[in-house]
Formats: sequence, C-alpha cells, structure tokens
Amino acid sequence: MTNEPTLTEAKPKKSLLLPMICGSLAFAFLLGAAAFLLVRPFGGQPRDEELNMPHDYAYGQATAANGMELHYMITRPGNVRPAAVHANVTTGPYYGVNGGFFYEDALLSIAVADGMPVNAAPGYYGAGDVNAKYARGTLVWDGATDRLSVQTASREAELQVTDRSRYWAQGGISMSLDRDDAWRQRVQDERAPNIEDERLRSAAVYDTAGSLYLIVSATKGTLADFRSAIVERIGAGKLANGIFLDGDGSSQLRSREIRLSGDGRPVVQMLRLLH
Repeated sequence: MTNEPTLTEAKPKKSLLLPMICGSLAFAFLLGAAAFLLVRPFGGQPRDEELNMPHDYAYGQATAANGMELHYMITRPGNVRPAAVHANVTTGPYYGVNGGFFYEDALLSIAVADGMPVNAAPGYYGAGDVNAKYARGTLVWDGATDRLSVQTASREAELQVTDRSRYWAQGGISMSLDRDDAWRQRVQDERAPNIEDERLRSAAVYDTAGSLYLIVSATKGTLADFRSAIVERIGAGKLANGIFLDGDGSSQLRSREIRLSGDGRPVVQMLRLLH
C-alpha cells in the first residue's frame, strides 16, 4: 500500500529561483539604463553619434536652374588636408570629399601635405607628387600667407609657395572661374576626362574672402553643367577660382548632414576636414 503524502509533507521547500530571477532582472535593467544614457544623456537630448567628428564647417545644398543638385561644405583652407584613405569616403574615418585622379592604388594627381606626398614616399609611382602625363590645375594653400591659388603644374616641385613645410596642394583640372572665355579650352588642354558625358561631379573652389567650398553633385551632368551650377548657386557671385576633382563614381562626400557614396567604389585619396 502506497503512503500518500500529507499536506505538510507536500508543501514545497523554500526555493532560490525567485531571488535569482529578481537579480537577473535588476542586472538587465542596469545594462539597459547604461545603454540608454549612451544614446540619450541626462536632459533628454539624443547624444551626437559622431560627437568627435569635425564641426568647423558649414553644410549647404542647392539645386541650379539646369537641375544639377549640389551638396557642399564651407570651411577655411587651414582646416583641410589631402589624405590617403583607400576607402569610400562615406565609410572612411574622415569628413570631406574625394580628391584627384587615381589608378588602382596609385595617385595620378598631386596630393601633398606640408611638403610630403600623402600616398607614398617622394619619387615612388603613385605617391602624389606628380600630375601624371599632363600639367594640370592644382589647388594650392600657402600656409604662411593663408592664401589659395590655382597653379598649372606637372610636379610638386614646380608649385610656388612661401614655406614648403607649411602648405598643401590638390591636383585636378582647372575650372578657370576667372576666365569664362577660356575655361573650355583649358579643360581640353589639361585632358579632362568625360567632358561631355552625363556624370556625377566634384570640385573644390574658393571665394574672394578665402573660404573653401568642397562640392559634390548628387545628379549627373556634363562638365559645363556642373560649372554653370556652381557659378549660379555657390559663393553668392564672389567665387575666385577652383578645380574640378575626380568625378563619376568617385564623387563622394561625408559630413554630419549627408553621405554621398558615388557608385560605392573606394578612392585612394580625399580632402579631409581636421576640426
């Protein structure tokens, strides 16, 4: 005969399960609160996810009468440097825009910071100390005088600056904003690619006050379309000069406000913001 348990014997013993559950819930709550504060600090405002990225610039967007949509960053030239990135600008570590021409991992445009090419040691193929094959428009910031100019050069050594340890230079194609009558002949002389094709475009231009504009189009157009849009919509009629940068799928921009990735390809070099 089986002995049935009495009510006293059937009463469950005291369990550790409930304290364990409560402890786990409390720990999960603390983790969740910490994660919440990383995104939303005290005061209720969302934390800037790119807090340590540069702030010394202004962002703008404009659409010209010809339909070219421009996105741009305005800053001082001393806040910019050419830099090798070997990545798409939107996924790289810096704010800024794409730089000059390249082939595979080699730079075909001048890209120099404080006297040194940015992609390799001076004299190495693709280092960034020559505009390959042709003398081309090169944007030069003279750090000693804080002045920008466009100089036509084949090699870094040809550039005219006050202090060769305190300047940067970015090769491209002359935009000739000071010579509307001659710009088309100049881009032909400098062998600009895809002049009449509908492509994405990028440029670096400056105004009479010395502000630098880094510009990328979000729509396609010819070189003339892009130049016309810049003249119409950028700089309030006070642009001095500038250069076309590499275009098509290489036309890329990263800022706090927008990311334009071109066709997603990596670029060798960019113009980066420092602060």
